[in-house]
Amino acid sequence: MLFMRIQFLHCHLKIRRGLKSGLLLSVLLSAIAAIAVAPAHAERVKELASIRGVRDNPLIGYGLMVGLDGSGDQTMQTPFTTQSLNNMLSQLGISVAPGTNMQLKNVAAVMVTATLPSFAQPGQNIDITVSSMGNAKSLRGGTLLMTPLKGADGMVYAIAQGNMVVGGAGASANGSKVQVNQLSSGRIPAGAIVERAVASPIGDRGIFTLELKVSDFGTVQKTVDAINRSFGPGTATALDARVIQIVAPAQPEAHVGFLARIENLDVTPTQALAKVVINARTGSVVMNQAVRIENCAVAHGNLTLVINTQPVISQPNPLSGGSTVATQTSQIELNQAGSALQVVRGGASLAEVVKGLNALGANPQDLLSILQAMKAAGALRAELEII
Repeated sequence: MLFMRIQFLHCHLKIRRGLKSGLLLSVLLSAIAAIAVAPAHAERVKELASIRGVRDNPLIGYGLMVGLDGSGDQTMQTPFTTQSLNNMLSQLGISVAPGTNMQLKNVAAVMVTATLPSFAQPGQNIDITVSSMGNAKSLRGGTLLMTPLKGADGMVYAIAQGNMVVGGAGASANGSKVQVNQLSSGRIPAGAIVERAVASPIGDRGIFTLELKVSDFGTVQKTVDAINRSFGPGTATALDARVIQIVAPAQPEAHVGFLARIENLDVTPTQALAKVVINARTGSVVMNQAVRIENCAVAHGNLTLVINTQPVISQPNPLSGGSTVATQTSQIELNQAGSALQVVRGGASLAEVVKGLNALGANPQDLLSILQAMKAAGALRAELEII
């Protein structure tokens, strides 16, 4: 599309030969700039904010998994597995003599986690994740016994039980081992039943609270304007850079439809703060479209240290009565790759910034140091965050 537009302008310039060359160049550049600027993307309020009181709750529980094919915990090294099994058997009316050493291979102690969604009611099913906490080799084909799942307040909100299918496979023999994916954890779809509902108060005296996921004064104001345009002035009021107070209709039965209409409103958020995120562990560098750089000169060199150690064997002559001596000989090599001073041109767009940084020919690890130095020199117009 851009090439066709430029070609059309080029033909038009040939026809209008009477115009001055400077004016023609100005028209061409203006047309290219107008095409390159992408329109702002509007997002729904549902993606930008959440309603206070509508939230998920984490659940956790401890249980036993049985039916493993000899890949369970080694009970001598995981005494809590044996203790848990004894407690469960005693509740079922089976007593085990004290001091009995149970050599079990088909039982594993596991931690069960789940997320209780908002407005979940008793009788509904939720997915659970089962993870080994001992030294079990695999949980493949195991059955989770009835496990209570508790919330942060210590109350039981769900009961988990079921057969787990692990999306992995493995085999080992004579010291060789082959494994695909993870065998010590897995999920049970609909593996827990909700036993207790969590109250989710979302409105107090007809007042709802909308909370933006990212604090921004501009986005809050645009959201308030969009709500007031759709439902009338005074419906929404911004309390700060994150919280919006909304006056709901007087009829309680109209609240659900009212909130549904608000969540589907389109709002164009303001441009995010210019930021460069650096992962020092993996060497990843991510920057958003607001990043800009100023003209600067950069020189970067690498320092490489190579140590090569080789054994040297010294054997005595026959009948000399000596012994063989083994020593180590090391060679140390220090290389410093120099780099000439290169000019990085300032960029007014993310593409120009990437082009200027690529001109340095630095790898991601070197780019970490270069960006930090550019930030210290004031050439990088962005916030630098290291994770």
